[in-house]
Amino acid sequence: MQLAQLLTEQNAITFILLFSRISGVMAFFPFFSHSAISISVKSAIALFLTFFFFHSASVVEIDALSGVKLMLMVIGEFALGFIAGLVLNIIFGALGIAGMQISMVMGFSMATIFDPTTGTNASIISQFLTLLAILILLAFNGHHLMLLFLSHSIDHLTLGVFYPQEFIADYLIEAVGKMFMLGFILAFPIVALSILSDVIFGMLMKTMPQFNLLVVGFPIKIFLSFMVLIAVLGAMMSMFQDEFMHFFNFLKQLLI
Repeated sequence: MQLAQLLTEQNAITFILLFSRISGVMAFFPFFSHSAISISVKSAIALFLTFFFFHSASVVEIDALSGVKLMLMVIGEFALGFIAGLVLNIIFGALGIAGMQISMVMGFSMATIFDPTTGTNASIISQFLTLLAILILLAFNGHHLMLLFLSHSIDHLTLGVFYPQEFIADYLIEAVGKMFMLGFILAFPIVALSILSDVIFGMLMKTMPQFNLLVVGFPIKIFLSFMVLIAVLGAMMSMFQDEFMHFFNFLKQLLI
């Protein structure tokens, strides 16, 4: 009897919209969007969280509900997770750009492997930095921040009222520009070392024509690049954490 009382039109709409919001977050948020996590596991987690947050969710009052209006509301809820995930994935894009630049100057640009986070081929250094960033994300409980974001969104943003506003597009354009700049900043120590080593090798070849750059120069360049990468890796991950929290704080504006 109690179960039958829950099967109302209002509860059904609440469940659909809440499941759409949580599914959007699970599909696009860092770590949870990783391809190593199967769709069935993501769906099960989304369904569990939907039941968990169901009683605290509220839906906008609807006078006359149509199929088109419900579909637009579902798309809006899914778009909330997409935009939030897109904002947070920008920082991972910066790591990918930095990894490509580092691989280029180290001579590893031809060595690419499949990146499960993006579904495309990526350089070895980009893959290494991305996987290390995911570990750092788990270390400072970034996956718990997703749950807090969900809880905060349910408490402060009524289901069915979200729509992309103009300031979101402006922020994304600015953030993409910052992504390229941040990628260059992260790769700058290794790029600067590469430029310096090229100058030194050029001077050696002028003074010592018998100096074989391909046999001696490239192994030395790769070795020095690895040493610098190991030395600055902690600072790179610290910058990643700071930028991730900066982008995460922006998500609060989506709930206004």
